[in-house]
Amino acid sequence: MTTVLSPFAVWLGLREAADAAARSGELVDALRKRLPAGPLTIHDLGSGTGSMLRWLAPRLPGPQHWTLYDRDPALLSFAATGAAVGPAPTVGTAAATPEVATTAGAGVTTAAVPARVRAADGSPVTVATRCADLTRLTDADLAQADLVTASALLDMLTAEEVERVVAACAGRPTLFMISVVGRVRFSPADPLDAEIAEAFNDHQRRSVGGRRLLGPDAVDAAVEAFTRHGVPVVTRPSPWRLGPDQAELTAEWFRGWLAAAGEQRPDLARRAAGYARRRLAEAAAGRLTVLVEHEDLLAG
Repeated sequence: MTTVLSPFAVWLGLREAADAAARSGELVDALRKRLPAGPLTIHDLGSGTGSMLRWLAPRLPGPQHWTLYDRDPALLSFAATGAAVGPAPTVGTAAATPEVATTAGAGVTTAAVPARVRAADGSPVTVATRCADLTRLTDADLAQADLVTASALLDMLTAEEVERVVAACAGRPTLFMISVVGRVRFSPADPLDAEIAEAFNDHQRRSVGGRRLLGPDAVDAAVEAFTRHGVPVVTRPSPWRLGPDQAELTAEWFRGWLAAAGEQRPDLARRAAGYARRRLAEAAAGRLTVLVEHEDLLAG
């Protein structure tokens, strides 16, 4: 059976190894001590193609059942296979995937199927999917969860949405990973770095359809929300460290970063064109390294 990978799915595949290398193992060590004995029920929010399942399930012991939530049924259909997105195909061409599960309609959870990954001790892992609006989840939706997880989600939410998500998660351990915090460091440095970064951060805080996104302020907002609910929180840095070995990801990330800054500040266009040529040439030559800072959060 085949599925067509969207540009966003290809991007998720391209970044998966960098996300995996960045996530905090220290928080996972702390998490294990907070989980109940016996089979685990894990709800993953904003699952995309299922990278959090592939990364975390093999780091936790015992049988696990994962429910993957996303608004995009095509991504969930791919995630249900448990397969990572491989080397990026030409966008719009069919990429072979084994036994892709059919994702149910909005709010409907699919039947559980075996995942491709296994737990740390070799126990089985099963996966189901649910197409849903994450910002409308309630405690009742997560009532059976022993753990709630997410990756690269918080910075795409508003303050009100973070409050609702936190309220729904507050009764159980919650692990939110790879949230943008607005700090980027290049080597070598360039005079335009800071101005472009500021414009990008403003873009991340933009209003979309009446929703004002939190962007780099999301982790602080989540910490404050959990604290209001009386839930202790620990955070740890989870930076991408991009260099010559990640040249393709570096270039793709940089193009998106610069495009967002340009959308926010059209007056940067003339200077940004030269900046882009310099930076992409440095990346292609293996002379550019980038530290893209994120934070991971463990609550409960």
